[in-house]
Amino acid sequence: MINVTKTFFPPIEEYTLQLERIWRNQWLTNRGELLQELEDKLKDKLEVSNITVMNNGTIPIQIALQVLGQQGEIITTPFSYVATTAAILWEHCTPVFVDIHPDYLTIDETKIEQAITSKTTAILATHVFGNPCAIEAIEAIAVKHQLKVIYDAAHAFGVTYNDKSIFEYGDVSTCSFHATKLFHTGEGGALFCNDETLRHQLFYSHNFGHNGPLEFHGLGINGKISELQAAMGLSVLPHMDEIVASRKKVVDLYSSQLDFTKLTALQIRANTTWNYSYYPVVFETETQLLGVQKVLNDNDIFPRRYFYPSLNTIPYVNGENMPVSESIASRVMCLPLYEGLGEEDVLRIIQIINKNSCL
Repeated sequence: MINVTKTFFPPIEEYTLQLERIWRNQWLTNRGELLQELEDKLKDKLEVSNITVMNNGTIPIQIALQVLGQQGEIITTPFSYVATTAAILWEHCTPVFVDIHPDYLTIDETKIEQAITSKTTAILATHVFGNPCAIEAIEAIAVKHQLKVIYDAAHAFGVTYNDKSIFEYGDVSTCSFHATKLFHTGEGGALFCNDETLRHQLFYSHNFGHNGPLEFHGLGINGKISELQAAMGLSVLPHMDEIVASRKKVVDLYSSQLDFTKLTALQIRANTTWNYSYYPVVFETETQLLGVQKVLNDNDIFPRRYFYPSLNTIPYVNGENMPVSESIASRVMCLPLYEGLGEEDVLRIIQIINKNSCL
């Protein structure tokens, strides 16, 4: 069976060595030695000035919205994982959707300003499949209208834009370290913020608001990650170069061998060093997609319709029509992509798609 992704498991002896440190320390959570080491190593690897590792990729978004959203209107994309919209609603804010660019699949920066009202407090944009948003344009709009910018960079581990980490942009950036992601801690995520005052507020917010054991800075939630998860991260991190290299080989095969007369590939924004996190293809019609998906499934190959459906259409959101997002969401499918996926299997996937995408 070939799934859309496969979790990278480091050699068990490497993980065991990290677990032995936990047993020696007798410290399981509350920012222990392994977590602090992981944060330091991630700062070096990503070339970022700061990082707060948390227990998943959604909590950092919620914390950022709690602090910056102020229960106002949040301009956001309908083409993202449901957590992006759910976090807005969970923090008692109102999502205001703006349609997406048909090639980059990120929020269409040219349509943002017309969605701004007196209630708008922030822009929450997703770097889709690790593809950066139009960062300069969004920053200019935010400055002009005095808005905060939060980037959902769940897919963007290791991505750089203009030779700088993608996490260095916006007031806040977040990432997911879920088991399905490029780098993972089993479950986990991270928050990045370059403003010292804001970063302090976001940091204590992920630890119940604590200022020492008996005092509190303000409202907080439990966003802490355990030493067990940090141990997994420390075991996975040394393998990142081989993980990315393996995935690049798969991407290069798809890009060179797929028949793009009936498919469209993701266009990566200029000045981007991409991370090979996903390989989406957009079919001409949903019927075409479903036909190819069925044949792949019949051959024990399981791609994923990702992202589907367009978030403006989910039941608990009263979203306006987003024609580009709705169209793309109905026709996009992510192909299998993970470390260790063999060339023979990739070529078989390509052959099936090329043979059936014209039916």
